[in-house]
Amino acid sequence: MAGRFLIQGALTRAGVTDVRVESGVITAVGPALGATDGETVVDARGAVLMPGFINTHHHLFQSVLKGVPAGLAVPLMPWLEAVPYTYGPRIDEEALTVAATLGLAELLLSGCTTVADHHYLFGASLGYDPAPILFAAAESLGLRFVLLRGGATKTRAFAGPDDKPLPHEPLDAMLRGVQDTVHRFHDPSPSAMRKVVMAPTTPFYSTTPDELRELARAARAMGIGLHSHLSETDDYVRFAAERFGMRPVHWCAEHEWIGPDVSFAHMVHLDASEIALCGSTRTGIAHCPQSNGRLGSGVAPVQALHEAGAIVGIGVDGAASNEAADMVSELHAAWLIHRAAKGAGAMDTDQLVQWATSGGARLFGLGDVGEIAPGRQADLVLYGLDHPRYAGNHDPVSAPITAAGAPLLRHVWVAGREVVRDGAIPGFDLPAWLARADAVVRRLRRDA
Repeated sequence: MAGRFLIQGALTRAGVTDVRVESGVITAVGPALGATDGETVVDARGAVLMPGFINTHHHLFQSVLKGVPAGLAVPLMPWLEAVPYTYGPRIDEEALTVAATLGLAELLLSGCTTVADHHYLFGASLGYDPAPILFAAAESLGLRFVLLRGGATKTRAFAGPDDKPLPHEPLDAMLRGVQDTVHRFHDPSPSAMRKVVMAPTTPFYSTTPDELRELARAARAMGIGLHSHLSETDDYVRFAAERFGMRPVHWCAEHEWIGPDVSFAHMVHLDASEIALCGSTRTGIAHCPQSNGRLGSGVAPVQALHEAGAIVGIGVDGAASNEAADMVSELHAAWLIHRAAKGAGAMDTDQLVQWATSGGARLFGLGDVGEIAPGRQADLVLYGLDHPRYAGNHDPVSAPITAAGAPLLRHVWVAGREVVRDGAIPGFDLPAWLARADAVVRRLRRDA
């Protein structure tokens, strides 16, 4: 358990604030609380305190697939063929361990304290179970981890005659795999360090309609949430219109994929009726602006979704379609992209921080996470401003996002445990991990 400490004099949107933490929980918030006997004091004067960010959609295996030349200047469908479908079947246990560890470290060093990873490489052809590797990597760094347990019962016909298809599995094997993972790792509590979510890769392409409905019912019987990709490009809209005569969100709703226990990544191409349905049912979205920009997919109508009542979180998405896979870059890009598309008043940093913290917590049932308030988990990030980039800033509380760049992390705590100090992860041998990553990339390029 974490000990007792007092953060003194931090800059927050509410003003200069002290925060007391005991046994991993925030017990008091306010000005000039004063230290008690035996309490460690953290001098936070001149630094910005925020809740830890919650990354609501990622693909950690892609952390060793950044900048693949064949995927740099193409939209989603040819990118899928050039990158995940080419390299995904070659992700072995070493590659996944390295990718997950470095991807999580990259996120942690941007102030991210909870990661939801949509891992979809599951099946007998893989030869191993990715779930324990992913949970172990998160535990080694002290992060909260949500496994969006993906997979497919069928695979798209992208691969050429000499390529392996992406791993996939029969429905009964997928259900057994999810049930086993839930039994081993899932904690339903609002302060959980580990959660599992049912997450077939896509509703249209990864399962049959009947299987999709069965997966929804199985997830609810297990007491876990549901997640998938949806409407990332207009290809989804055309496919649903041609095959089903419906819009994608309405089709998902007919197959029981709607409601406050459901979240979809991207949701770029929606019409007014879909936005209204997501809002009235409190369905969630993991907004991934950098990946959507990188692949030329468009800008999601997240303001309209939020105003309609949908739950909004922020997702970094995989590093293969977002080479700077960290939360500060993501929020800075979101701040700019929405203004570029919709006008200078379209997005402010306070809204983005709310989506990236308490909004993300709501998506995955982490009700004790995402706020600086008594009774909440002490997932906290203290950003230093001791850099020319921040000098002269009239609004220092927003500076970590508006000024962007590599953040100056004084401290990061998860459940009151310090996991970053002065921009470094204690005990983490970064040069050794970078060397392992170089070896993995050389092998993947040679074998592709």
